[in-house]
Amino acid sequence: MPNLLLPLDLLGVFFFAVSGSLLSARKRFDIVGSLFLAFIAGLGGGVVRDLIINEGVPLAFTNPLYLLPPTMAATLVYFRVIRQGRLRRTLLVFDAAGLALFCVLGAQTALAAGITPIMAALLGVSTAVVGGLLRDVVANEVPEIFNPHGLYAVPAMFGAALTSLLWWLDAFSWLTAALTMLAVFAFRLVSIRLQWWAPHAARGPGLAPSSSLARKRD
Repeated sequence: MPNLLLPLDLLGVFFFAVSGSLLSARKRFDIVGSLFLAFIAGLGGGVVRDLIINEGVPLAFTNPLYLLPPTMAATLVYFRVIRQGRLRRTLLVFDAAGLALFCVLGAQTALAAGITPIMAALLGVSTAVVGGLLRDVVANEVPEIFNPHGLYAVPAMFGAALTSLLWWLDAFSWLTAALTMLAVFAFRLVSIRLQWWAPHAARGPGLAPSSSLARKRD
């Protein structure tokens, strides 16, 4: 895994950065706004992870390679090599891919730093959701983590918890990591497709998310 960590981390940054640039295109931001949102979405989760682990300056500020994925994402969206699909599907697919990579990598990085499995799982969830949260807040969108139609944090929790469990059982490897990422990716997309939703904050009749809200969000 150590030799794969940097490439996988950069790939996760790219996936989230594409989602940021696609959102910028949908909101009709200029190229500067696209770059800014790409950097926030791509690097936000990793920066929070590195700050919490407290192992020095975050990698995003010490390794120039982290500048490449957001720049590439904004460029590809600008030239319409990657373009927004019908009903935001392209954005959601890239966002789901970033979520899958970062929940596993965040938990694994925390475990390697000596953090307990439970807290490492929580850090994996934070790493996965912070980039998308910052992206949506800056773009004045309701964050995906609060969208009742399609589970967001739950797939990340599943992936981070499974990573911690595999680590504790001494069964964590590049293969089990890849399978976990694929499972989280599929979990997220299926939850969007079938509009799965978590229980409402207050239990009671008539509190299920309305279909009109789902259509508006799409």
